[in-house]
Amino acid sequence: MGCFTFIKVMMILFNLAIFLGGGTLLGVGIWVSVDGQSFVNIFGALSSSVLQVVNVGYFLIVIGSILLVIGFLGCCGAQKESKCLLIMFFSVVLIIFIAEIAAAVVALAYTGLAETLLTAAVTPLLKEKYGTDKSFTEIWNITMNEVKCCGLTNYTDFTGSPWNKDNEGYPPACCDNQSPCNETLAAERNVTGCFDQILDEIRTNAGVVGGVAAGIAALEIASMAVSMYLYCHLDKK
Repeated sequence: MGCFTFIKVMMILFNLAIFLGGGTLLGVGIWVSVDGQSFVNIFGALSSSVLQVVNVGYFLIVIGSILLVIGFLGCCGAQKESKCLLIMFFSVVLIIFIAEIAAAVVALAYTGLAETLLTAAVTPLLKEKYGTDKSFTEIWNITMNEVKCCGLTNYTDFTGSPWNKDNEGYPPACCDNQSPCNETLAAERNVTGCFDQILDEIRTNAGVVGGVAAGIAALEIASMAVSMYLYCHLDKK
């Protein structure tokens, strides 16, 4: 088996796996969008909370569709030895690669802006729904207990919320799970907000995050290199 044939076969198999994975995500996304209650029944209360915060169905449909397109272009382009499909595959992966780099730069450069926008969007929701909306309250309790944090910035995010009014205090997580959690104890414990805590976790695990990002980038670069190799060598066959 020649080098060209070997690379062609690897390209087909790799993109076939991407195509199947994309089809799976698309199917799950459509299922969640059409019949979200069945999804909740299978995966429990946490899934209900997640669906309240992020529209998982549409997110999976978008990601699945992108993977389907990439897998189709790469697999068919290599199989049919089509220069048009190969260059389209290269272009789509390149656009995604550039978008990822841009997103990483924006995330690093505008962390403060992200916190400001999140505070403006999330804090009013905490004051309005925490303590009355069961799903919303549950996902925040799970998040605060797992991440060891309190609110988005600190305990004051809950001031004026239904929970604060009904219990005359704050969630136990704001007092290191000590109850009752009043304002004095919450101020004394000064538990870190979830936004800062998540950032700290990311910084602590920067090696893992960086390794995953580098791995994805390497796969994308390798895919572009292979597609360009096949594209350039088709005329030499």
